[in-house]
Amino acid sequence: MDPLEILGSKSRLQILRILSRRDMYVSEIMDTVRMDGKTCKHHLDCLERSGLVSSRMEGRRKYYSLKKEVRLHISPSPDRRYELQFTDKS
Repeated sequence: MDPLEILGSKSRLQILRILSRRDMYVSEIMDTVRMDGKTCKHHLDCLERSGLVSSRMEGRRKYYSLKKEVRLHISPSPDRRYELQFTDKS
């Protein structure tokens, strides 16, 4: 999936924002972004496939954490270009 497609979803951006604060399990993410389980899992799968988030099991709970830092640089005229960069979190 194209990086802009990944970040073009308001729901995925909300998930990335909350995961930038701390690791969370699926039910916490669902409650925080007010999303049903199937939709939330779909967005988390997209983010995980893209390498932006990772998951781990702790008991019966699956926790997600932000794996990459996301930076977007947009240049004004006359360049009119953008750069989207994913880098490993330090």
